[in-house]
Amino acid sequence: QLVESGGGLVQPGGSLRLSCEHSRFALDDHAIAWFRQVPGKEREGVSCISTSDTYYTDPVKGRFSISTNNVKNTVYLQMNSLKPEDAAVYYCAVLASPFCRGRTVEVWVGFWGQGTHVNVSS
Repeated sequence: QLVESGGGLVQPGGSLRLSCEHSRFALDDHAIAWFRQVPGKEREGVSCISTSDTYYTDPVKGRFSISTNNVKNTVYLQMNSLKPEDAAVYYCAVLASPFCRGRTVEVWVGFWGQGTHVNVSS
């Protein structure tokens, strides 16, 4: 089970932190990723973290940061300098791989979270 939280409405330039509790899935065995989806488009891999690597899609590099608290079995996505084009439903996902590189795509997702809405608007 994945438990997501942290979505909401923020003005452009603002920040949000998404959380994903993944107590059933060990980071040693499964990378944890964030995807996002807007209506009419496919889900896009945004960021990923594993015990050996991290991944960011180009549009969020330098603005988003992914981290983990291993005691709480929680992965965080800190989103800064948010833009209107970042608005989407964000999904936490467990990958069927211990690595992020080349695997932060839907075909590698073994389990999805329920999604949390991020709105960026003035």
